[in-house]
Amino acid sequence: MDDKIALVTGASSGIGEASAERLVAEGYKVYGTSRRGAHLEQRSFEMLPLDVTSDDSVSAAVDAVMRRSGRIDLLVNNAGFGVAPAAAEESSLDQARSIFETNFFGLVRMTRAVIPYMRQQHGGRILNIGSVLGFLPMPYMALYSATKHAVAGYSASLDHELRTMGIRVCVIEPGYINTRFDANSMEPDNPLDLYREIRAALNKRVKEVLIGADGPEVVAETVLKAAVSRRPKLRYAAGGLASRLRLLHRFAPAALVDAGIRKDLRLES
Repeated sequence: MDDKIALVTGASSGIGEASAERLVAEGYKVYGTSRRGAHLEQRSFEMLPLDVTSDDSVSAAVDAVMRRSGRIDLLVNNAGFGVAPAAAEESSLDQARSIFETNFFGLVRMTRAVIPYMRQQHGGRILNIGSVLGFLPMPYMALYSATKHAVAGYSASLDHELRTMGIRVCVIEPGYINTRFDANSMEPDNPLDLYREIRAALNKRVKEVLIGADGPEVVAETVLKAAVSRRPKLRYAAGGLASRLRLLHRFAPAALVDAGIRKDLRLES
Protein backbone atom coordinates (compact mmCIF):
# COMPACT_ATOMS: atom_id res chain seq x y z
CA MET A 1 0.00 0.00 0.00
CA ASP A 2 3.05 2.29 0.00
CA ASP A 3 1.92 4.06 -3.17
CA LYS A 4 -1.74 4.35 -2.16
CA ILE A 5 -3.00 7.83 -1.29
CA ALA A 6 -6.02 8.26 1.01
CA LEU A 7 -7.99 11.38 1.88
CA VAL A 8 -10.07 11.15 5.06
CA THR A 9 -12.43 13.98 5.96
CA GLY A 10 -13.31 14.80 9.55
CA ALA A 11 -10.11 13.17 10.80
CA SER A 12 -9.44 15.29 13.90
CA SER A 13 -11.16 12.80 16.22
CA GLY A 14 -13.47 9.80 16.45
CA ILE A 15 -14.15 7.60 13.45
CA GLY A 16 -12.18 9.78 11.05
CA GLU A 17 -9.04 9.85 13.19
CA ALA A 18 -9.22 6.10 13.92
CA SER A 19 -9.72 5.32 10.23
CA ALA A 20 -6.81 7.52 9.18
CA GLU A 21 -4.51 5.89 11.76
CA ARG A 22 -5.57 2.40 10.67
CA LEU A 23 -4.92 3.19 7.02
CA VAL A 24 -1.48 4.57 7.88
CA ALA A 25 -0.70 1.36 9.75
CA GLU A 26 -1.61 -0.58 6.62
CA GLY A 27 0.80 1.46 4.52
CA TYR A 28 -1.36 4.21 3.02
CA LYS A 29 -0.13 7.77 2.73
CA VAL A 30 -3.01 9.56 4.45
CA TYR A 31 -4.18 13.15 4.38
CA GLY A 32 -6.74 13.96 7.04
CA THR A 33 -8.92 17.03 7.14
CA SER A 34 -10.77 19.18 9.64
CA ARG A 35 -12.13 22.69 9.72
CA ARG A 36 -9.09 23.81 11.74
CA GLY A 37 -6.51 22.02 9.63
CA ALA A 38 -3.19 21.16 11.28
CA HIS A 39 -3.23 20.58 15.05
CA LEU A 40 -0.57 20.74 17.70
CA GLU A 41 -0.98 17.03 18.47
CA GLN A 42 1.54 14.65 16.93
CA ARG A 43 -0.10 12.53 14.23
CA SER A 44 1.01 9.87 11.81
CA PHE A 45 -0.76 11.66 8.95
CA GLU A 46 -0.85 15.19 7.60
CA MET A 47 -3.85 17.39 8.36
CA LEU A 48 -5.35 19.84 5.88
CA PRO A 49 -7.99 22.53 6.45
CA LEU A 50 -11.35 21.69 4.91
CA ASP A 51 -14.92 22.92 5.21
CA VAL A 52 -17.08 20.48 3.25
CA THR A 53 -19.83 23.10 2.95
CA SER A 54 -17.56 25.33 0.84
CA ASP A 55 -16.84 24.66 -2.84
CA ASP A 56 -13.61 26.67 -2.65
CA SER A 57 -12.40 24.84 0.48
CA VAL A 58 -13.09 21.44 -1.06
CA SER A 59 -11.25 22.37 -4.26
CA ALA A 60 -8.27 23.71 -2.28
CA ALA A 61 -7.96 20.55 -0.17
CA VAL A 62 -8.18 18.19 -3.16
CA ASP A 63 -5.75 20.34 -5.14
CA ALA A 64 -3.30 20.24 -2.22
CA VAL A 65 -3.34 16.44 -2.17
CA MET A 66 -2.87 16.26 -5.93
CA ARG A 67 0.07 18.69 -5.84
CA ARG A 68 1.82 16.73 -3.10
CA SER A 69 1.06 13.16 -4.14
CA GLY A 70 -0.26 13.27 -7.69
CA ARG A 71 -3.21 10.94 -7.12
CA ILE A 72 -6.07 10.01 -4.78
CA ASP A 73 -6.79 6.30 -4.51
CA LEU A 74 -9.18 6.36 -1.57
CA LEU A 75 -11.66 8.94 -0.31
CA VAL A 76 -13.28 8.37 3.08
CA ASN A 77 -16.23 10.74 3.45
CA ASN A 78 -16.58 10.97 7.22
CA ALA A 79 -17.07 14.69 7.96
CA GLY A 80 -20.43 15.46 9.54
CA PHE A 81 -22.13 16.20 12.81
CA GLY A 82 -24.62 14.55 15.09
CA VAL A 83 -28.10 15.76 15.90
CA ALA A 84 -29.55 15.49 19.39
CA PRO A 85 -32.84 13.58 19.69
CA ALA A 86 -35.76 15.89 19.00
CA ALA A 87 -39.10 15.85 17.23
CA ALA A 88 -38.97 16.60 13.52
CA GLU A 89 -41.11 19.71 13.92
CA GLU A 90 -38.65 21.19 16.43
CA SER A 91 -36.12 21.98 13.68
CA SER A 92 -36.68 24.90 11.35
CA LEU A 93 -36.25 24.53 7.61
CA ASP A 94 -33.01 26.49 7.91
CA GLN A 95 -31.70 23.97 10.42
CA ALA A 96 -32.83 21.08 8.24
CA ARG A 97 -30.93 22.58 5.32
CA SER A 98 -27.86 23.04 7.52
CA ILE A 99 -27.89 19.37 8.54
CA PHE A 100 -28.13 18.26 4.92
CA GLU A 101 -25.52 20.80 3.80
CA THR A 102 -22.84 19.11 5.90
CA ASN A 103 -23.94 15.49 6.24
CA PHE A 104 -25.06 14.96 2.65
CA PHE A 105 -24.11 17.77 0.29
CA GLY A 106 -20.65 18.00 1.85
CA LEU A 107 -20.15 14.36 0.91
CA VAL A 108 -21.42 15.07 -2.61
CA ARG A 109 -18.98 17.99 -2.98
CA MET A 110 -16.03 15.86 -1.95
CA THR A 111 -17.07 13.02 -4.25
CA ARG A 112 -17.51 15.28 -7.27
CA ALA A 113 -14.09 16.82 -6.61
CA VAL A 114 -12.18 13.51 -6.63
CA ILE A 115 -14.02 11.57 -9.34
CA PRO A 116 -12.27 13.31 -12.28
CA TYR A 117 -8.86 12.32 -10.88
CA MET A 118 -9.97 8.76 -10.21
CA ARG A 119 -11.28 8.54 -13.76
CA GLN A 120 -7.90 9.65 -15.10
CA GLN A 121 -6.23 6.98 -12.95
CA HIS A 122 -8.73 4.35 -14.14
CA GLY A 123 -9.39 3.39 -10.53
CA GLY A 124 -10.25 4.49 -7.03
CA ARG A 125 -12.51 3.81 -4.10
CA ILE A 126 -14.98 6.04 -2.24
CA LEU A 127 -16.14 5.03 1.22
CA ASN A 128 -19.07 6.94 2.66
CA ILE A 129 -19.67 6.78 6.40
CA GLY A 130 -23.38 6.19 6.77
CA SER A 131 -25.27 4.68 9.67
CA VAL A 132 -27.73 1.94 10.54
CA LEU A 133 -30.16 4.86 10.44
CA GLY A 134 -29.65 4.75 6.69
CA PHE A 135 -31.85 1.65 6.56
CA LEU A 136 -33.71 1.79 9.89
CA PRO A 137 -35.85 4.62 11.25
CA MET A 138 -35.15 6.18 14.64
CA PRO A 139 -37.94 8.18 16.22
CA TYR A 140 -36.93 11.73 17.12
CA MET A 141 -33.96 11.57 14.73
CA ALA A 142 -35.88 12.19 11.51
CA LEU A 143 -33.55 14.71 9.87
CA TYR A 144 -30.33 12.90 10.74
CA SER A 145 -31.88 9.63 9.55
CA ALA A 146 -32.93 11.35 6.33
CA THR A 147 -29.34 12.40 5.61
CA LYS A 148 -28.11 8.84 6.13
CA HIS A 149 -30.85 7.41 3.90
CA ALA A 150 -29.74 9.95 1.29
CA VAL A 151 -26.11 8.85 1.64
CA ALA A 152 -27.11 5.20 1.15
CA GLY A 153 -29.20 5.92 -1.94
CA TYR A 154 -26.61 8.21 -3.50
CA SER A 155 -23.85 5.67 -2.89
CA ALA A 156 -25.78 2.77 -4.40
CA SER A 157 -26.57 4.68 -7.58
CA LEU A 158 -23.09 6.14 -7.88
CA ASP A 159 -21.46 2.73 -7.55
CA HIS A 160 -23.37 1.54 -10.62
CA GLU A 161 -22.29 4.60 -12.57
CA LEU A 162 -18.59 4.38 -11.78
CA ARG A 163 -17.70 0.70 -11.56
CA THR A 164 -17.00 0.38 -15.30
CA MET A 165 -14.30 3.05 -14.78
CA GLY A 166 -12.61 1.03 -12.04
CA ILE A 167 -14.11 3.13 -9.25
CA ARG A 168 -16.17 1.52 -6.50
CA VAL A 169 -18.37 3.15 -3.87
CA CYS A 170 -19.20 1.59 -0.49
CA VAL A 171 -21.26 2.63 2.53
CA ILE A 172 -19.96 1.93 6.03
CA GLU A 173 -22.89 1.62 8.44
CA PRO A 174 -22.07 1.75 12.17
CA GLY A 175 -24.53 1.47 15.02
CA TYR A 176 -23.92 3.32 18.29
CA ILE A 177 -20.24 4.31 18.49
CA ASN A 178 -18.71 5.78 21.62
CA THR A 179 -16.96 8.96 20.47
CA ARG A 180 -16.96 12.67 21.28
CA PHE A 181 -19.08 13.09 18.13
CA ASP A 182 -22.26 12.63 20.17
CA ALA A 183 -21.18 15.09 22.86
CA ASN A 184 -21.44 18.00 20.40
CA SER A 185 -24.71 17.14 18.71
CA MET A 186 -26.86 19.92 17.29
CA GLU A 187 -29.84 20.87 19.44
CA PRO A 188 -33.21 21.77 17.88
CA ASP A 189 -33.56 25.48 17.13
CA ASN A 190 -37.32 25.53 17.70
CA PRO A 191 -37.85 23.41 20.84
CA LEU A 192 -41.44 22.84 21.92
CA ASP A 193 -42.46 22.25 25.52
CA LEU A 194 -44.69 19.41 24.31
CA TYR A 195 -41.57 17.30 23.65
CA ARG A 196 -39.40 18.43 26.56
CA GLU A 197 -39.79 15.26 28.63
CA ILE A 198 -39.35 12.83 25.74
CA ARG A 199 -36.23 14.73 24.60
CA ALA A 200 -34.72 14.41 28.07
CA ALA A 201 -35.62 10.72 28.30
CA LEU A 202 -34.16 9.91 24.88
CA ASN A 203 -30.96 11.83 25.57
CA LYS A 204 -30.56 9.85 28.78
CA ARG A 205 -31.22 6.56 26.96
CA VAL A 206 -28.70 7.35 24.21
CA LYS A 207 -26.02 8.20 26.79
CA GLU A 208 -26.68 4.91 28.56
CA VAL A 209 -26.25 2.94 25.36
CA LEU A 210 -23.09 4.80 24.34
CA ILE A 211 -21.32 3.83 27.56
CA GLY A 212 -21.16 0.22 26.45
CA ALA A 213 -20.94 0.87 22.72
CA ASP A 214 -18.08 -0.06 20.39
CA GLY A 215 -15.24 2.41 19.97
CA PRO A 216 -14.29 4.06 16.66
CA GLU A 217 -11.60 1.41 16.07
CA VAL A 218 -14.37 -1.03 15.10
CA VAL A 219 -15.43 1.28 12.28
CA ALA A 220 -11.80 1.85 11.29
CA GLU A 221 -11.32 -1.89 10.79
CA THR A 222 -14.40 -1.97 8.57
CA VAL A 223 -13.10 1.00 6.58
CA LEU A 224 -9.84 -0.87 5.97
CA LYS A 225 -11.72 -4.02 4.96
CA ALA A 226 -13.77 -2.10 2.41
CA ALA A 227 -10.70 -0.22 1.17
CA VAL A 228 -8.58 -3.27 0.37
CA SER A 229 -11.23 -5.78 -0.73
CA ARG A 230 -10.79 -6.97 -4.30
CA ARG A 231 -14.54 -7.47 -4.56
CA PRO A 232 -16.02 -4.72 -2.41
CA LYS A 233 -19.60 -4.88 -1.20
CA LEU A 234 -21.92 -1.91 -1.42
CA ARG A 235 -22.75 -1.98 2.30
CA TYR A 236 -20.59 -2.88 5.29
CA ALA A 237 -22.07 -3.19 8.77
CA ALA A 238 -19.54 -1.86 11.30
CA GLY A 239 -19.69 -3.68 14.62
CA GLY A 240 -21.81 -6.37 16.21
CA LEU A 241 -24.87 -4.22 16.83
CA ALA A 242 -24.93 -2.97 13.25
CA SER A 243 -24.63 -6.54 11.94
CA ARG A 244 -27.52 -7.72 14.11
CA LEU A 245 -29.70 -4.79 13.06
CA ARG A 246 -28.93 -5.47 9.40
CA LEU A 247 -30.05 -9.10 9.80
CA LEU A 248 -33.20 -8.08 11.66
CA HIS A 249 -34.07 -5.54 9.01
CA ARG A 250 -33.55 -8.11 6.28
CA PHE A 251 -35.29 -11.12 7.76
CA ALA A 252 -37.58 -10.10 10.64
CA PRO A 253 -41.19 -9.03 10.06
CA ALA A 254 -41.54 -5.27 9.82
CA ALA A 255 -43.97 -5.17 12.75
CA LEU A 256 -41.43 -6.95 14.95
CA VAL A 257 -38.66 -4.53 14.00
CA ASP A 258 -40.99 -1.60 14.62
CA ALA A 259 -41.92 -2.88 18.06
CA GLY A 260 -38.27 -3.56 18.91
CA ILE A 261 -37.27 0.00 18.06
CA ARG A 262 -39.95 1.45 20.32
CA LYS A 263 -39.13 -0.95 23.13
CA ASP A 264 -35.41 -0.18 22.99
CA LEU A 265 -36.10 3.56 23.15
CA ARG A 266 -38.75 3.02 25.83
CA LEU A 267 -41.47 4.69 23.84
CA GLU A 268 -45.16 4.03 24.35
CA SER A 269 -46.60 1.50 21.90
